[in-house]
Amino acid sequence: MLEYILKRTAGAIISLFVVITLIFVLLRLMPMEGYFGAEYDKLSEEVRASMLAEKGLDQPIYVQLFNFYKSLFQGDLGKSWIYRPNYPIVKILEKKIPYSLKIGVISMIFSLIVGIPLGAVMARFKGKFADKLGTAFIAIVEALPTAVLMLFLQLFFSSWFNLSLLFDKNNYATWVLPIFSISLLSICSYAMWMRRYMIDNINMDYVKLARAKGLTDKQIMVKHVLRNAFAPMAQNLPSSIIFTISGSLYIESLYSIPGTGGLLVKAIQAQDNPLVQMLVMFYAVLSVVGMLLGDLAMMACDPRITFTKKGGSR
Repeated sequence: MLEYILKRTAGAIISLFVVITLIFVLLRLMPMEGYFGAEYDKLSEEVRASMLAEKGLDQPIYVQLFNFYKSLFQGDLGKSWIYRPNYPIVKILEKKIPYSLKIGVISMIFSLIVGIPLGAVMARFKGKFADKLGTAFIAIVEALPTAVLMLFLQLFFSSWFNLSLLFDKNNYATWVLPIFSISLLSICSYAMWMRRYMIDNINMDYVKLARAKGLTDKQIMVKHVLRNAFAPMAQNLPSSIIFTISGSLYIESLYSIPGTGGLLVKAIQAQDNPLVQMLVMFYAVLSVVGMLLGDLAMMACDPRITFTKKGGSR
């Protein structure tokens, strides 16, 4: 087990290195206008060259990459050039991440509390009214384009429940729509996969054996089927949870939430390449860490899973 964990961790570190390097190089290959924003046409060639030299952008790409990693390992994420000129990016993130974290954690808890029991109920009453109603709900949510679905929530839920469309950190009523909007797709995903995995387990031999021993359907569902169905979901839960916590790019912009999602949109619009670079890397790190935790969670949830080949070789 320890060897597997070390291998997976090493693989995650290598993946992070490759992703971060690619992001860095690709941004450096973009037109130089992105480093000057709207002021580009107003600057002379001499001023542009001086500004590029000041930022170290006149050096070869491998030198820039080395200096970037050197600063990164020292905890220096660089400075914003356009969004907030010469302001440390780490301080910008310190103010933005808590908003995404709070909204994301609440959305994650709500998604799990609603989604997994919903899928379990649908599997328990397969083919009956509860299953058909849940399937219809999931089909409608999954079929509608996200923009249309969010517009529906904004127009109708805000009027039905008298909810504000603008986020206010001091007014928790304004948190309801963003949290529900972020949670909705996750609820459907958890319910759909839980239903599928539980139905797969219901048809297995160990369930027939449990019935032969006299266990009730409720006992079989709770003690055996639900537990075994949760194991394959464990691989995807960490990554989906981490992405939920990090916030939604679209939702945060839609409700004017001052989190990392809305910040990325503004940074792209402002062509603030250093800030865009760090935010994209932030999401890349979350992705790789989520996949690593998913593998480890699957191993922890199901002791039957081994990572050795026949004959004992790795």
